[in-house]
Amino acid sequence: MLPRSVPRLLAGLLVCLAALLAGCSATDTGTRAPAPSWAGHMATVQENRLPAEARHTLALIDEGGPYPYAQDGTVFGNFERRLPAHPRGYYHEYTVPTPGAHDRGARRIVTGQGGETYYTDDHYDTFRAVLR
Repeated sequence: MLPRSVPRLLAGLLVCLAALLAGCSATDTGTRAPAPSWAGHMATVQENRLPAEARHTLALIDEGGPYPYAQDGTVFGNFERRLPAHPRGYYHEYTVPTPGAHDRGARRIVTGQGGETYYTDDHYDTFRAVLR
């Protein structure tokens, strides 16, 4: 026979677990604030929830460099059309180093001339608007 406190403890744990699971989803942005209009219906991510390497790249962008890769700051063509359409030269890309990669890896920050910031960790297949 179980002590009386065990069922109560288990019930409390289940309530806590249910509350945690209810607050999480595949589209969780980590924020309850509305996304800026430039993000449209795109997934979002809070800057502080990005990998440390991405936050470091954002700091370099804010400081104007210097950047570790010659390609950093070059025009991003948006050929995949995953970002809103703008004239060529509107977007610029920056490498987010990938630990263990022997090349630039797949992670990038892309910025727009209107102050937009996007993050991709799969070489432009998907983007998330970065909320700063």
